[in-house]
Amino acid sequence: MIPPSFEYHAPRSIGEAVSLLARLGDARLLAGGHSLLPMMKLRFAQPEHLIDLGRIADLRGIREEGGSLLIGAMTTEAELLASSLVRNRVPLLAEGAASIADPQVRYKGTIGGDISHGDPGNDHPALMIALDASFVLTGAKGQRTVKADGYFLGLYSTQLAPDEILTQIRIPLPAAGSGWSYQKLKRKTGDFATAATAVLLEMKGANVARVAIALTNVAPTALKARAAEAALIGKPLNEASLSEAARQAMSICKPAADQRGDAEYKIAMCGEMTRRALLVAAARAKG
Repeated sequence: MIPPSFEYHAPRSIGEAVSLLARLGDARLLAGGHSLLPMMKLRFAQPEHLIDLGRIADLRGIREEGGSLLIGAMTTEAELLASSLVRNRVPLLAEGAASIADPQVRYKGTIGGDISHGDPGNDHPALMIALDASFVLTGAKGQRTVKADGYFLGLYSTQLAPDEILTQIRIPLPAAGSGWSYQKLKRKTGDFATAATAVLLEMKGANVARVAIALTNVAPTALKARAAEAALIGKPLNEASLSEAARQAMSICKPAADQRGDAEYKIAMCGEMTRRALLVAAARAKG
């Protein structure tokens, strides 16, 4: 199908984009376009105005500052993968980005677009929660910073207000020696996850000192598996602790049945992905 007519705008600054968003009313932001444009073609979305963020240089780039990695929201998945800063300082993000769709999509798809869409099948929400990331939201009233944990409210629903733009992602640098893993079960290359788990782990000797566990596509939004995390603190990673962590992760899952499997299968696969992610992260950790 062909989308209905709309007016196209291509601002060159964040301020201009914010002004357009506030003034135009029925407007949508265009980042990579992989979610919005198909919705427009099917007429599920029919904005009167389209604001293309692609020409705003201040929305791109990756840099380290003050113990955090700062990433512009229009940075593409391919740019994340090409960044030595990301690979060396936040390898969990690099591993997650490599599992997203295919090279064609990664050259256009942006980290900010992925996060802003609020799709539980997208990979960045769980990665951001596991990494304790924060998002800078910019609107006519100024900037505010929101934690990833709590930002995702439900299916396609986030804390981003209609008159705001996600402009930057801030990720605190993981402690030296941390282990990481993003384990994703999918039917084929480029598919959304049937279930996936992101883990960031610190060991103290043989025991777990700190751990973050977040789940993809097993509920209306990405989940932080707090009970699973608590079950591991101060304990060695053995069969008993792994089984308990997997059980706790599965207990919070509320997936919808679809072509990727029924609810019981997805819950079981969440447990398996959690177990695998913990084992890989522990093997990579230097305690």
